[in-house]
Amino acid sequence: MPPQGPSITVGGMANEVERRSLARYLEEHNLKHTKQREAILDVFLGAKGHITSENLYQKVREAHPHIGYTTVYRTMKLLCDAGLANEQHFDDGVTRYEIEHEHHDHLVCTRCGTIIEFDCAMIESAQERIAKGYDFRVLRHRHELYGHCANCRDDR
Repeated sequence: MPPQGPSITVGGMANEVERRSLARYLEEHNLKHTKQREAILDVFLGAKGHITSENLYQKVREAHPHIGYTTVYRTMKLLCDAGLANEQHFDDGVTRYEIEHEHHDHLVCTRCGTIIEFDCAMIESAQERIAKGYDFRVLRHRHELYGHCANCRDDR
């Protein structure tokens, strides 16, 4: 008997830790574990840098043309809830996603949209010192600097 609906094949051992983490989250929240979600997770984890849901959808469609935009969008929300993705909102109003990993900050070019990730021990230390000075317990923070990247600067 032929399989029902389109078939989805996902990679072997790649992203196994993230897949197990997603499976655990789905089980804990009584949600369905689907091949579509796994496929979207794999494509997302293979993306570099910050990706919009529209760009991710285009990449998913290359390998899995039957997966719709709504499925990609909802799965990304789910991946954020599961702690596997981080949703970023910059000044341009476009939501981007990145793999949840070590804390970092952003330089955002307001002309071309380039986003540069950086970390700076001096900034982190200053933030801790400031919070301590105000007897404030920081739960999370976001540091974004907006300006013009090297390619867009006009002061050269």
